[in-house]
Amino acid sequence: MRLNDPLITSFIYDGKEYTIDLAFDNVLDVFDVLNDDTLRNNEKAEIALELLLDEHIEEDIIGIWNYIYKEFIEVKSKQYIEYDLKGNPMPIQDEENDSFIDLDKDAEYIYASFMQAYNIDLYEQQGKLHWYEFKALLNGLPSNTIMQRIIQIRMWKPSKHESSEYKENMRKLQKVYALDEKEELE
Repeated sequence: MRLNDPLITSFIYDGKEYTIDLAFDNVLDVFDVLNDDTLRNNEKAEIALELLLDEHIEEDIIGIWNYIYKEFIEVKSKQYIEYDLKGNPMPIQDEENDSFIDLDKDAEYIYASFMQAYNIDLYEQQGKLHWYEFKALLNGLPSNTIMQRIIQIRMWKPSKHESSEYKENMRKLQKVYALDEKEELE
């Protein structure tokens, strides 16, 4: 996202211009399609293109879909940096690459956080708020919002300087807000 570029409403692929609807709710519908295990990959691509484009595509469906996904939709994991007591960045561990947010499971927390931080009703913004704007606002949520607090809970690792009561409380909270069903059962 560049502030001196307009939001994406069209793109050129293989010499042809396509109009694209990247409203955040439309992109979330695409994620629902991508997560549907009953569909084959080519069916997912066709449905996603029907949701995003204002025309029916019959040729190079997979190529156009892959281009759209990579260029406009893909969510790259945000790298969270932890700091030690002196303010120095801690080494990044491989397990830190896990996602700490799920757009579907955390929907109510995201909604509440947008209302709290920005006074934005995401239901009123359906069809209006661009995917890039949504991602920027989501990534910029203040630390006092419920979504950021849940992310902090999910990221928490015990430290020897914390009391056993605090550690136990945090472990319980991690179970409550776990994204992985296996974690919830432990």
